[in-house]
Amino acid sequence: MSEAEVVKGLRGVLERIQIACQRRALELPKIQPRLVAVSKTKPKELIIAAYEAGHRNFGENYVQELVDKSHDSEILERCKDIKWHYIGHLQRNKVNKVVAVPGIFLVETVDSDKLATTLDTAWAKQVEHKGRLKVMLQVNTSAEEEKNGCPPESAVELAKHIRERCNNLELVGLMTIGKFGYDLSQGPNPDFICLKKVRDSVCDALGLDCSALELSMGMSDDFEHAIEMGSTNVRVGSSIFGHRTKK
Repeated sequence: MSEAEVVKGLRGVLERIQIACQRRALELPKIQPRLVAVSKTKPKELIIAAYEAGHRNFGENYVQELVDKSHDSEILERCKDIKWHYIGHLQRNKVNKVVAVPGIFLVETVDSDKLATTLDTAWAKQVEHKGRLKVMLQVNTSAEEEKNGCPPESAVELAKHIRERCNNLELVGLMTIGKFGYDLSQGPNPDFICLKKVRDSVCDALGLDCSALELSMGMSDDFEHAIEMGSTNVRVGSSIFGHRTKK
């Protein structure tokens, strides 16, 4: 992919997001969905091209790649307002690397109380960061063993743990990956329905309005449907940066 193709892809996805928003049911919040451009395995030149085209939110799946890119001198110089999202499975022994990332904005994959506590403790030591670290609960809505995330029935207790015991974390939403290749001719994606129900349960338990918690669901193949279902945060990689060579 050339830099010009990345900018074209980015603009195309943003246009599709706007069209999908217009198809949302009237009762859904009118919040503008956040686009996270998933830049894993892609060179910094393409990230800089998307940034200079006006984009700010970028997602990485691998800790070391996030560390390397976020500390790159050219990205630090040319992308001063970049917002990094960590969207991969996070092991507790790598938490310190993630919280030290310049521009870290949101960790979308908190799936246990132990990980939440580790993040909370590590963030408290980061004196250069201001405010609390934004996090999302990752929920395994498809119950697939190869996917990470807490079971839907555990989400309320995990949310309570974060809100009551992790003073350095700010719970901002719930995330799911969902089953790949779902056939939309069968009806609305059950993983998206499940995440919405889990969000409702969490909000009921915490006494929150449902608009207080975001829904991060939808990727390159299904982000438009996810937005129609109420997603406020979509993670799109190949439609912007082209297909990746698997590691």
